[in-house]
Amino acid sequence: MDKKLRLRELINAPNSFMLPGAYDSMSACLIEELGFQAIYATGAGISNAQLGWADVGLTSMKEVLDIVARMTDVTNIPIIADLDTGFGNAINVIRSVREFERAGVAGIQIEDQISPKKCGHFNNKSVISKEEMIYKIHAAADARQDENLVIVARTDVLAVNGIEDAIDRAKAYKEAGADVLFIEAPTSIEQMKTITSSLKHIPQLINLVEGAKTPLITLDEAHELGYQIVLCANTVLRASIQGIKNALNILNFECSQ
Repeated sequence: MDKKLRLRELINAPNSFMLPGAYDSMSACLIEELGFQAIYATGAGISNAQLGWADVGLTSMKEVLDIVARMTDVTNIPIIADLDTGFGNAINVIRSVREFERAGVAGIQIEDQISPKKCGHFNNKSVISKEEMIYKIHAAADARQDENLVIVARTDVLAVNGIEDAIDRAKAYKEAGADVLFIEAPTSIEQMKTITSSLKHIPQLINLVEGAKTPLITLDEAHELGYQIVLCANTVLRASIQGIKNALNILNFECSQ
């Protein structure tokens, strides 16, 4: 089955699904090998792993595209690519969507932070206007060659202006053409309940980051709350880092003997 159609099947299915983040081709292969149904090409993870920098908007469109294209080459399940802010304004979004669609992704995610952006769980974020983000979503929808390419619209305004503005923006982004809504970094279960109850019958994504702002919940709990997609964007990278540290500590111990 076409990867875009498969991703839409997952989004519209009665059961929620886990979306692990991959930061290179090997991690993408392992996610598929372990039986997951889709992959998230994490912008934060690519920045961390490829540049050695935090997720502060330093990666270029071409740098991320090259990594994502390698992921699609070696996997057979849908990939949602993190396009950050679309790498610029609405004109840049048009090019970005066309390039990533040609690279074989099944979905793209864009957010309403200013550029350069920050990780969604960092403090002191800033957002563009709702109207500018609507232009970006329209641009993404018009630019895709296949109408089945999934558009995930993320808003970071919760931490800036509060939950009412976040819900208002999410509704506007859906109206503009987004297929999945992603209100980043709710800080309590009550906020999650408010978000999902206000946006019923619209597929929604929750991003779980270990040690960050959003309470960690299980897949079943997310489903009960009304989330269709549970994103764990950097869990794989964090585990890899710990594994590398463990291996190096063993080598260091051996060398000291």
